[in-house]
Amino acid sequence: MNKVLIDLKNISKSFDGEMVLDDLNLYIRENEFLTLLGPSGCGKTTTLRILGGFTSPDQGKVIFDGQDITKLPPNKRQLNTVFQKYALFTHMNIAENIAFGLKIKNKSKSYINDKIKYALKLVNLDGYENRMPDSLSGGQQQRIAIARAIVNEPKVLLLDEPLGALDLKMRQDMQYELIRLKNELGITFIYVTHDQEEALTMSDTIVVMNKGYIQQIGSPERIYNEPENAFVADFIGDSNIIDGIMIEDKLVEILGVKFPCVDTGFGNQKPVDVVIRPEDVILTDPLKGRISGTVTHLIFKGVHYEMEVTAGGYEWLVHSTSMFPVGTNVGIQVDPFNIQIMNKPESEDEEAVMIDE
Repeated sequence: MNKVLIDLKNISKSFDGEMVLDDLNLYIRENEFLTLLGPSGCGKTTTLRILGGFTSPDQGKVIFDGQDITKLPPNKRQLNTVFQKYALFTHMNIAENIAFGLKIKNKSKSYINDKIKYALKLVNLDGYENRMPDSLSGGQQQRIAIARAIVNEPKVLLLDEPLGALDLKMRQDMQYELIRLKNELGITFIYVTHDQEEALTMSDTIVVMNKGYIQQIGSPERIYNEPENAFVADFIGDSNIIDGIMIEDKLVEILGVKFPCVDTGFGNQKPVDVVIRPEDVILTDPLKGRISGTVTHLIFKGVHYEMEVTAGGYEWLVHSTSMFPVGTNVGIQVDPFNIQIMNKPESEDEEAVMIDE
């Protein structure tokens, strides 16, 4: 297990009287690719800015490699930031852009030239030294911005929605580039995005945030397959979130029908939230399902069909490689392992934290 490199302790921050981060605690390990994920206004970019030294917390400490760096300015931190807007100097060529930080540090000319060549090779742009930024595509400009950060040999690279301005194909290409760079360089990556697919693709660890609170921390697989509350389930991928009653251990009532599940410890006859992913809904013959309904909507998505099925007064979202035309009567089955049970929020405050977007 890698050592803890960054420790955010009891971080609070408000702007104009509105709390953006509320007593946030988070640690980040060396060489980790950690993603802060959440909707606009959840506090993820503020967290990144506090880490980078661009914003000061109202309360709390930023500990970096055992040292308190809360009051240290950005240029004194072993961190480099890559923003969504690449911020390349348009009047400088690519070599001059990459060398900018090294010149400020008074590095020798030969050292700088070696570093420029190394960085360009790393981002697959060999020979681009004399090109001007406006002659490059968006993806190439973003790779130059990353190269400029890398040559400073930061221990941590902070990336604030760096792929947001790119088209889908370029974004996917850059996701693989970033994973490769992280593995080659051994740098800790802290990445901010509101794109769930991006987070699931690239991260070792995902931190799901909402309204200044951390909702869940875990691996992409755990966040997707075992969301801790309805907000996480709803935000990470599509979900059917249905009111249920936990009859007893391993038995839940959904829409008036009993479904076996694997969860225990929720008590008896307790209201719960039931989460079932669309790909885990099995459509069968109406007589073989636990509940039956009718297909009301059908879209072909390439890899699968996306259907809506009205059953038990609920609109089920279903992903399947089998196609059931609109109007077909179907049965619904769910494997007990694919039914996730969650406690309902106990108060309106908790509900606001958990479910509001």
